[in-house]
Amino acid sequence: MIVIQPSMHTRVNSIMSNEAKKSSPASISKANVTSNSDPSKVASLVNGIIRLTYHESILQDSIKAYIVYGDVGNAIDGKSVIEGLPLVGTEDFKLEFKDNNDEKIKVDMTVNNVVPLYEDGSKNVISMELVSEEYIRNEMGESRCRTRENGKVEEHVKKIFKDRLKSKKTLDIEETSNEYNFVGGGRKPFYMLNLLSKQGIPMDGDGNSAGFLFFETADGFNFKSIEGLFKQEKKKSYIFNNTPDGIKGIPAGYDGKILDHQSDSSVNIQAKMSMGAYKTKIVLFDTYNCKYLVEEQTAEQVKKKVKLAGKDLPKFNKKFDTPQHDFTRTTLYVVDSGTLPSGDTEKQIENNTLDNFKAIKTLNQSIRRYNQLFSGMMEITIAGDFSLHAGDVIFVDIFSVSAAKDDSLNKESGGLYIIADLCHYVNSEGTYTKLNLARDSFGRKGNHSKR
Repeated sequence: MIVIQPSMHTRVNSIMSNEAKKSSPASISKANVTSNSDPSKVASLVNGIIRLTYHESILQDSIKAYIVYGDVGNAIDGKSVIEGLPLVGTEDFKLEFKDNNDEKIKVDMTVNNVVPLYEDGSKNVISMELVSEEYIRNEMGESRCRTRENGKVEEHVKKIFKDRLKSKKTLDIEETSNEYNFVGGGRKPFYMLNLLSKQGIPMDGDGNSAGFLFFETADGFNFKSIEGLFKQEKKKSYIFNNTPDGIKGIPAGYDGKILDHQSDSSVNIQAKMSMGAYKTKIVLFDTYNCKYLVEEQTAEQVKKKVKLAGKDLPKFNKKFDTPQHDFTRTTLYVVDSGTLPSGDTEKQIENNTLDNFKAIKTLNQSIRRYNQLFSGMMEITIAGDFSLHAGDVIFVDIFSVSAAKDDSLNKESGGLYIIADLCHYVNSEGTYTKLNLARDSFGRKGNHSKR
């Protein structure tokens, strides 16, 4: 997840200081915090907000927001918000703000952390971390998963979401094709949901597309496969060029201009190999049957069977093509066959040859797919756009660095990306959206046209 650090503030502020790249401030219409001890006490912080940052990530279970607030001592009953409520944590916080295209974010959050920053004589400046209610509920003992569960992965997700997290939010869940049995063992809901993510196979999967993600956006929670995310239609297209700022600088077919970008063009094959992005082996010891189980898989073997964002996988030097040592990461697990999919003895006998039935193979696919997801990365900053969410697919075009100076597009860095992390940055000077983008392959694929 993107966390705005001091160095990032400097970078964002440098963008803001460039009049050619200016973005008007967002409108914060509501920032109400309610007292725990007296629900009739509600303090509006709108007029005192110095900075707001809002975060979503496909690798985070909960949305988060950070508010820097200047307290002049009249927030409620003529006292500061800390004293007047008092502000002790777990307060309800209603937040609403919209960008310059009237795209609104409206979220109900919970105060998780309050940190005094400084006092300048006229006001006390504090920082508040806001999280989802489910983030707090996940830590509660009564929410722990303790029972044995049998059935399809998606049904487990629905049950944990409703019964353990007690969430009333929307859950956009992709159907799974496989079953998985497990014992909760007193584990936290988020832990179990992420464990189930590793065992999910999409409904149209063929035994090679395992790997789901559980995450939250302003619209609610999501349980989506990596395969499904890459199959989405692109939401918007953005370009980085050298034309003057403003609408006039946006070529036809693009939705907006990239104000700043940093491509992660670094190559570290050893790191990718050690993570198992391309070749993996999983070794499990079955305590019930007292035997070892081994499963191997390479990305090259299944690249035609899964949806890739880019054109292809990297081509390695042929001298390293040694099939007898194909794997680059070995993962060791202890497994109880009694927890594996699925059902009674008759069903196990009937389905034991199916790809989607093998939990061991599924886990191996997931490990490789997760690590492959971040093969290509890019960080971009655009004018505030609250219509975007983590998990959306966007198209990006970057001009090549070329001696010819012919305005040609970069065929390697351009193309389709998933929004892995998103941060909306709002202060009195402007509104910006910073995106960390990721994809599982290399090379430009598709085009920017909305048609």
